[in-house]
Amino acid sequence: MKVVVKIGGAALDDKELVTKFAQAIPSLCAEGHQLVIVHGGGAALSRTLKQLGRESTFVNGLRFTDSQTRDVAMMVLAGQLNKHLAAAVSAAGQPAIGICGGDLRMFRAARKKQPDLGYVGEICAVDFQWIDRLWNAGIVPVVASLALGLDGEYYNVNADQMASACAVACGAHALVYLTDVAGVKDAEGCVIRWLEVNAIQNMVQQSTVTGGMLPKLEACTAALKKGVTRVRILPAARSEVLPGFFTHSIEWGTEVIQTSA
Repeated sequence: MKVVVKIGGAALDDKELVTKFAQAIPSLCAEGHQLVIVHGGGAALSRTLKQLGRESTFVNGLRFTDSQTRDVAMMVLAGQLNKHLAAAVSAAGQPAIGICGGDLRMFRAARKKQPDLGYVGEICAVDFQWIDRLWNAGIVPVVASLALGLDGEYYNVNADQMASACAVACGAHALVYLTDVAGVKDAEGCVIRWLEVNAIQNMVQQSTVTGGMLPKLEACTAALKKGVTRVRILPAARSEVLPGFFTHSIEWGTEVIQTSA
């Protein structure tokens, strides 16, 4: 099976969670699954920007990114976080390589216009051949959420949306979002085990879901509509269940599903 796993920036701040996640990867690959790991790094990026005296501004869960913020994002995401995560996976016994979406022109982006968020892009093309070559060599690609624009500039890309685009391009059987929350919650604060895509818009209108969950659910919906078989939002603290994703019932998180006919 082809699997794309996105791990969130907040989870990457927890060394124990990163180690736990990394230790699950060799078993997942040993079962014969082909894996891509996509990561963001919002928490670390916000922290670094604050240390540099720069404030972070968000619109509908997406960060406004001027040229200086973009350059800091490249340093934090494609540098520190990417290399540490790839090293953790390799140390757990699965060869991995840390790259960003701009490497090999693997992920191409167009500037996001509605709304204009500066150097924030949306994935418009994925060159799958490079992922396939890494898989054939037994290597797991660990991809930071930056992509090369059609204008030659680097763009910050929401990691949830990048993981969705990657899953579609790969023809993935599963897309898993590891988060620092228990799952998608209803108005009473209870985790929704099965969430149909046609219920999402109403939840947005009623402000049941806000902030960073908005682009995540948009990404989930896009992946399902474009052929990805399964999409699940899973607490990073439960990453040990990943090796049994296709063979065992999972009790945690939220499965996003296509609307029944």
